[in-house]
Order: sequence, then C-alpha cells, then structure tokens
Amino acid sequence: MLVVPPVVGAVMSGVTWRHALLLVAWLVAYLAYNAVGLWLRSGRKARYLPPVRAYGIAAVVVGGGLLVVTPGLLVWAPAYAVLLGVSLTASVRRADRSWSNDAVTVLAACLMTVVAAGLGSRAPAEAARSAVAWGRSLVDGSGFVHGSGVVDGSRVVGGSGVAPGHVVLAAVVLLAYFWGTVLYVKTMIRERGRRDVLAWSIGYHVAIAAAGFVVHPLLGAVGVLLAVRAAVVPRRWPRATPKAIGIGEIVATTAVAVVTLAVL
Repeated sequence: MLVVPPVVGAVMSGVTWRHALLLVAWLVAYLAYNAVGLWLRSGRKARYLPPVRAYGIAAVVVGGGLLVVTPGLLVWAPAYAVLLGVSLTASVRRADRSWSNDAVTVLAACLMTVVAAGLGSRAPAEAARSAVAWGRSLVDGSGFVHGSGVVDGSRVVGGSGVAPGHVVLAAVVLLAYFWGTVLYVKTMIRERGRRDVLAWSIGYHVAIAAAGFVVHPLLGAVGVLLAVRAAVVPRRWPRATPKAIGIGEIVATTAVAVVTLAVL
C-alpha cells in the first residue's frame, strides 16, 4: 500500500528522477511515523525514543532535499498534517488498529497517486514547479497546454500529456481496492469469525466490482475475482497463515495496479 500509489502516479505521468526522491522521502517518513506511533502507544517510554530521533532526522533531511527541488509539494502539507494528527491521536489512545485509523492511513497512501503524478515528465511544466497549478487542474478540470497537446480535465487532446481526471480516477480505484483489503484482512485475522464483518466485506467487494464495470470491463473483472476471494477464503481457509495472506495481497495488489495502468 505504501509503494503502489506513488508508483502508479509516476508511471501515469512519466517517471522522473524526482519520483525516486519522493518515494525515498515517503518511505522514510513512514518509518518515522511508525516510530512515533510506537513511542506514543508505549506511554512515551524513553527506550522508544532512539528510533524516533533517527528516523525523524532522516525524514527531515530527505524531505528537505525533496522540497528544495520541488517546493510546490508544500501545498499538500495541510492535508497530510491533518491525516497525521488524526492517526497519531489514535496512537495516543492506543486505537491505531481502529477502523477510523485504517481509513486515514489508506487515504494518506492513495493520495500519493496524485502527488506523484504532479512530478511526472508528462505533467504540465507548471505542475512540476508548483503543485498548486496541478491541484487546480484536478479540481476545476481546466485545460492546459503541454507539448503539442491540451489536457481538458479528464482527457488529452492532440498530445501526450497526462489527464488529471485519469489520475484522480486511478487514486479512487486504489482507494477502493485498499479499503477492501482492510476489510478482507480483518475477516482473516482480527475479526475472524464475525459474520457481520464478513457480510460487510462481501457486500463492499460486490459493490466495488459493479462500479468497476462502469469504469472498464477489466476493472470489473478484477473486482469480481476480489469479491469471490472475500466470500470464499475466510470460510474455506479461516486459519490461513499471515504469510499466505500476505502473498495473496501481493498478487492481488499487483493485478489491480497493472490493470489500472492499462485501462487509465
């Protein structure tokens, strides 16, 4: 979930060296966030502080370097500050595995699809300099010239630019998928045996499969397979090991990412 959204955004908009720096900064920031969360859950015990300092310093250094070359990314700071605040509050309350915190982490990860897309070689030049311009094109669907083409909200006319509408749709697809994985994994581990959670998971996956067909038949087909998995695996293999579940998630996530890139 950490890697796929920024990779999808990068591929859709044209991979550049900035994406490598973004990905490193994102992963280091996650390690710092995880260390802080563990420290807060422990009741702020001193023995948990060294990782906080180490990853915190690394995050500042790498993140600072990223902002030097792409200062426009600061426009995303308020959104991520809110998400971070909500999640760390959950850590203080030792509710980091709650449904609400799961939703926050999924949203933060999938938003990286849009963030990464603004740094691509096929994104408008002004988007690489300032995420504000990219964000405006996402929100109001305004056209912009890039190379020999004009991007008009959700489509590219006569050029090779990336369509903002397609990037947003890809982020939504990933968001829908990863929230489904939260439901599915809970039915296999923490909420195993709870019929209400299983019913919710199956219903959600069926609805997402139907929505997928509206976007593209291939997305719908993948959605059907995921719905079948959500219905069958918790009943047929309720004692599957975390390793087996993880391998299944890797396969499913790869399939969703590949199909998303193929059809959008």
